[in-house]
Amino acid sequence: MKKLASIVLLLGLTAMVFIGSGVQVAAEESGSKSNKVLNIAHRGASGYAPENTMAAFEQAFEMKADMFELDVQMSKDGELVVIHDTKVDRTTDGAGKVKDLTYDELQELDAGSWFSEKFEGEKIPKLGEVLDEYRGKIAILIEIKSPSLYPGIEQKVADALEARNMDKPNNNKIIVQSFNHESVKNFHSILPGVPVGVLVGYSENGISDRQLENFAAYAQYVNPNKAMIDSELVDRIHAYGLETHPYTVRDRVAAQYLLNAGVDGIITDYPDYVDPHKQ
Repeated sequence: MKKLASIVLLLGLTAMVFIGSGVQVAAEESGSKSNKVLNIAHRGASGYAPENTMAAFEQAFEMKADMFELDVQMSKDGELVVIHDTKVDRTTDGAGKVKDLTYDELQELDAGSWFSEKFEGEKIPKLGEVLDEYRGKIAILIEIKSPSLYPGIEQKVADALEARNMDKPNNNKIIVQSFNHESVKNFHSILPGVPVGVLVGYSENGISDRQLENFAAYAQYVNPNKAMIDSELVDRIHAYGLETHPYTVRDRVAAQYLLNAGVDGIITDYPDYVDPHKQ
């Protein structure tokens, strides 16, 4: 009887070990894709500091965002400058088109007072200045803004990255994106080791499988307006081997909705509104 009990006990322990091993393997397999959702500060932490300024980027870093986004254009004399609008009117005390002003003229403008007196004297930074300050400290999402106005801007952005050894494959510290998908393709052909994304403006027609197949031929990210996102679209994006970082979150409800939908990152003015892990 004791011998029979010992055999039963031994069989039970063996089964437990086998089942436990199976659970562990399954857990490892299911956990192979990280649940981390990138917290991406839009134009820096632009809810708390003037957008696309060093103050906004520093705020994003201090708030422990995973990445900040910025917009790059070109001055009249060919300098890469960080500003969103094609005119300086909204975010500075000046007027005129970015492309019609030299870098020195852009430097004379106050890019902070419009947001708050606290930021009086903030300047429009050069892309190189931002890269030099934050290289190795925080990831950077570079949007090439209105590239049709700036022939050759893709090469200049590539040169700025290469000069700082930020162009290596699997760097994962730099992503370049644009609403102009031909510009994205052009940049990708110059620096294929740097991940690229396509921005997609809101459309009631959504994003078709044909579009996703086209994007997947050269891009790693599809970043649409947040109003287009639902779990079905996220699943289709993932099915093509792509990831998605929708824009732009300005309230906690929208942040939670996107987290629940399974996105890979959230572009937000308020980094503290985004829980960095899926719920």
